[in-house]
Amino acid sequence: MAPATWPRDDAASTRLLVVDPAARTWRDAHVEEVARVLRPHDLLVVNDAATLPASLSGRVREHPIEIRLAGPPDGDDGRHWPAVVFGPGSWRERTEDRPKPPRLEKGEVVAMDGLSAEVVGVSPLSARLVDLRFDREGAGLWAALFRIGRPVQYSYLRGALPLWQVQTPYAGRPMAAEMPSAGRPLRLPLLRALRDRGVRLASVTHAAGLSSTGDPAIDAALPLPERSEVRAPTVEAVGRAKARGGRVVAVGTSVVRALESAWDEPEGRLRAADGLTTLRVGPGFVPRVVDGLLTGIHEPGESHFELLQAFAPRPLLEDALRHAASAGYLGHEFGDSSLVLPAS
Repeated sequence: MAPATWPRDDAASTRLLVVDPAARTWRDAHVEEVARVLRPHDLLVVNDAATLPASLSGRVREHPIEIRLAGPPDGDDGRHWPAVVFGPGSWRERTEDRPKPPRLEKGEVVAMDGLSAEVVGVSPLSARLVDLRFDREGAGLWAALFRIGRPVQYSYLRGALPLWQVQTPYAGRPMAAEMPSAGRPLRLPLLRALRDRGVRLASVTHAAGLSSTGDPAIDAALPLPERSEVRAPTVEAVGRAKARGGRVVAVGTSVVRALESAWDEPEGRLRAADGLTTLRVGPGFVPRVVDGLLTGIHEPGESHFELLQAFAPRPLLEDALRHAASAGYLGHEFGDSSLVLPAS
C-alpha cells in the first residue's frame, strides 16, 4: 500500500472502502458517503484528543537524542511523562534505520532547549522506554513543550509538518502522542450532513500513543497503556442509540479501545471511566459496545489490523486490502479511509 505523503487540501476527496462483514463484501466510495451509510439513531463516537508536539530534541552526556513523548503526563503535578528515546537523526530516516541511542540510566538528565528532564524510571521491556520528570510544571511546562516540540512524523512524508496539520477538526485537550487520524476527514459539512440524517455524535478523550518506534520489543507491545476518558453524556448517548436500534460506530481504533475498556462485564453495561487502559483488542475479542468503525487503511502486521479482526474475519480484510492496493488507495495517517460495518 503506497503511503499518503502529505495531508489532502480537500478532505472530501478521501476515498472510502466500505466493508460489510455480514455480507462478506466490500465496495468503493468516498468519505462523504458515511452520511448515507449511517442511519437515523446510529451514534458516531469520535476521539477529541488534540495532538501533542511530542517530538523533542535533546542531549544526554553530549550525545544528541530525540525524545518522543508516549502519552500524557502521570501524577498530580503533570511533570511525569512516559517517553521513547531515539538516537541521532530525524524523522526523514526510517524509524527502524535510526542509530540506537545511548542507554539512559535512572537519575540522568536530558537537556533540551531551555528545558530539562530527569530519567526517573527505565522500563524492563526496553531501555529505550523511560519515565521522565520535567524541571517545571503547569503553564510553564506546556509553554516550553509547545515552543520546542514538533509533531511526531515518519519518513514517507515529503516535508516537515506544522502542528495544526495533525489536528482533527474537533480537537480539544492535547493528550495524543500522534494524531487520532481516523477523524481527519470529518469536516463540518460532513458532520452537518450526519446530523441532518439523524445520526448522533458523541466523544471520548483517548491519548492515542506512538504507532512505531523501531524497537522490536516496544513495537510488539503496542499499543502501550493509554489514558482514556469516557464521560457520562457519552454513556447516555450509547444507551439511547442501543435502545432505539441504532449502531455505535467508533471513529478510529482508539475509540474502540476507550469504549470497550469502559464496559463493566459484571454489570453488563457501559460506565463512565477515567484512567489507564491496558485492553488489547484483536481476533476472538467480542465487542460489547462498538458495532463498527471508521478507520484508515491498515495492513497486516499493524496493531490496528489486529483490532479490525474483532469486527471482520481476516480473509475478508485481506481480500479488501488487496483490492484497495490495486485500486490505488493510500495508506497511513493522511491516507484513505475504511468503514467496517454490517449493513443489517
